[in-house]
Amino acid sequence: MENPKPKTSEITRLIKAFGYSWEGLCAAFRTESAFRVELICAAIMLPVSFFLHVSSGERALLIFSLFLVLIVELLNSAIETTVERISSERHPLSKRAKDIASAAVLVSLVNAAAVWAVVVFG
Repeated sequence: MENPKPKTSEITRLIKAFGYSWEGLCAAFRTESAFRVELICAAIMLPVSFFLHVSSGERALLIFSLFLVLIVELLNSAIETTVERISSERHPLSKRAKDIASAAVLVSLVNAAAVWAVVVFG
């Protein structure tokens, strides 16, 4: 029978995981201009969502759409970084992976615009 790990090791693991996540956010902010622009937009639009006369559910959709853009941009950046790490030579599959990840960002941006348009003007 295995001895259970002490709870302090789980807390330490969570603290370390938070640190790695923070490092990732900082790296994205430093190196990805698109992430900076989207973060600034979200920082402006998030408070705006609280001044709109909308239901709690609609406000949640507005906020979720903003965070979804940031999440997808982070994943896009991770995919692009990984592709570049594997090889800097041009390859059709590398291009396809980067283009598809970029398309995911575009879809998330269209989604956010549609959600905001429907909630605010709908």
